[in-house]
Amino acid sequence: MLRHYLIILLLLIAYTPNSRAAEEVEIGGLLLNNTISNSGYQFYYHLNQYWLDIPNTKGINVIISEKISPKAGTRVSMYLNHRVIYVTYMGRRKSPIKRKVETAIYKLIDEIAKLEQQHGSIDLAENGW
Repeated sequence: MLRHYLIILLLLIAYTPNSRAAEEVEIGGLLLNNTISNSGYQFYYHLNQYWLDIPNTKGINVIISEKISPKAGTRVSMYLNHRVIYVTYMGRRKSPIKRKVETAIYKLIDEIAKLEQQHGSIDLAENGW
């Protein structure tokens, strides 16, 4: 009986998460999909491929939102921490999305760099405090 308790105790010790390993896990920012149509989803999918390669996204939330107009097509907006940073329009017919995604990712990288610069220097604070 004591042997069974000892085996169980050793197994629990072996499979408990190491505190050092828990510190190494870093969860990046969130890229949320709020699109409705197929073209909006394709925009999100291609943007997500680039998003995975962007470093230092911890604490950054990006939302891809879409509004559909029956006659005009769709409007896709990209929000960075609840602020609109990019808007594009796609017609009702399928149009090339790759160039729009590249423009959006360049804008996103630029805004992330601006955000890091604002947090990095207290002399450049917006409110003066």
